[in-house]
Amino acid sequence: MRAVTGVSERRACQVLGQHRSTQRKVARTPDDEARLTADIVQLARQYGRYGYRRITALLKRAGWCVNRKRVERIWRREGLKVPQRQPKRGRLWLADGSCIRLRPERPNHVWAYDFVEDRTHDGRRFRMLNVVDEFTRECLAIKVARKLKAADVIALLADLFVTRGTPEHIRSDNGPEFVAKAVQGWIAAVGAKTAYIERGSPWENGYVESFNGKLRDELLQGEIFYSLREAQVLIEAWRRHYNTLRPHSALGYQPPAPEVTLGPAAQPRPAPQATPPVAQVSIQ
Repeated sequence: MRAVTGVSERRACQVLGQHRSTQRKVARTPDDEARLTADIVQLARQYGRYGYRRITALLKRAGWCVNRKRVERIWRREGLKVPQRQPKRGRLWLADGSCIRLRPERPNHVWAYDFVEDRTHDGRRFRMLNVVDEFTRECLAIKVARKLKAADVIALLADLFVTRGTPEHIRSDNGPEFVAKAVQGWIAAVGAKTAYIERGSPWENGYVESFNGKLRDELLQGEIFYSLREAQVLIEAWRRHYNTLRPHSALGYQPPAPEVTLGPAAQPRPAPQATPPVAQVSIQ
């Protein structure tokens, strides 16, 4: 260093604020660098909408002892990045705190539900009714059909109430399927309460709106559904992945429901036990 700059190594490191060992330490590539890089690239291809933080959580769950900084370094070296979302036009999202919103305090305290629309390859529209537990962030159900009416809302809630219990509050917007007298009367009859948001204020239903955005961003915009049945199968598979595997940033990069919760009818049946042999009794 002195021969090149005329300044001693000690003086140069002091000016730059570096330790002198940095001038002698030879970078050593870890033995597992290639395998880790391959796993990161594979996960990035499989989950194109996940950033390096969620990829880190998936790696740790798979058994890797790796921190976020190392994954970020490999992520940037490989040129990986998440494409930007398409901007939403024609919507103005404000959060002025003009109302006091009910906050979830425990599981089954506040559920939220909302509709999402998409189309199959032939251009026909279908609808999805999403139900989310706001406290656990778990998606309780996604009902997919060409048409969904108030009776379908009641049928879905009835199934969930049997398997999950009755929540204290159910939050929704003021859509005709949610404000129908049949829906309001049925919810009140089972002991729950409705929590309607202010008209034109979708940010008050933020939990399910956030879920809707993830569903559209990670699945709907990247898939072509050739039939309604295909849409039902793929959307239900994504819902299970979202609940059991997908790292959630608000939950410390843990999934909302690591263990799949099945209804009574879907619980695996125990294997039949062998019948003990009957003792032979001889009659004299």
